[in-house]
Amino acid sequence: MVESQIRPSDVTDRRITAAMSAVPREIFLPDRLAKFAYSDEALNVGSGAVMLPPSVLARLVQLADIDAGDTVLVIGGSVGYTAAIVAQIAKAVVALLPDSKAAAAAANACRSTGTDNVTTAAGALAEGWKEQAPYAAIVVEGGVEAIPEALKSQLAQGGRLVAIEVERGLGHAFLLQKNGELLVRRDAFQAAAPLLPGFESPKPAFVF
Repeated sequence: MVESQIRPSDVTDRRITAAMSAVPREIFLPDRLAKFAYSDEALNVGSGAVMLPPSVLARLVQLADIDAGDTVLVIGGSVGYTAAIVAQIAKAVVALLPDSKAAAAAANACRSTGTDNVTTAAGALAEGWKEQAPYAAIVVEGGVEAIPEALKSQLAQGGRLVAIEVERGLGHAFLLQKNGELLVRRDAFQAAAPLLPGFESPKPAFVF
């Protein structure tokens, strides 16, 4: 997977390739999907949750530019794999899952790999997890049309947020970096991901 999918995708951070070599993907998947664990495709793990292709995930994590002392919030990684990868690089990771069942499953999977610096939480994905904010980085594993203000407020100064913007069936990864009161945006690479609940664009009010 690393040699044939990730390195050819311009992933040059050796910490990421080492993490993805060390953490077994199949542990985070239902038994029915285990045989597809190392294919470079999105995997539907149920209830609308999708595990991103390895090459897309690796590039998204690289875009976040995570340091060893960072506390990172991972949103929408419904199986815990992304949190486990980021945990090999960062000081601490909070994995926000949509419900307590998913949070418990992700926690168990992380423990089974010996990853002990991941805390799982359950709640509305778009609200983030302010109990451990601010975060040096926020990784949104999924598609967005807009970034909620609640998440923007949980970024530390200089903090980075990465996600995949989707519009009319097309998508691209982007980076937001907090600089004072501003969020500076940089578009990165093309990618596809399902739209996460709560990350829709605000709909204009109907006017007679």
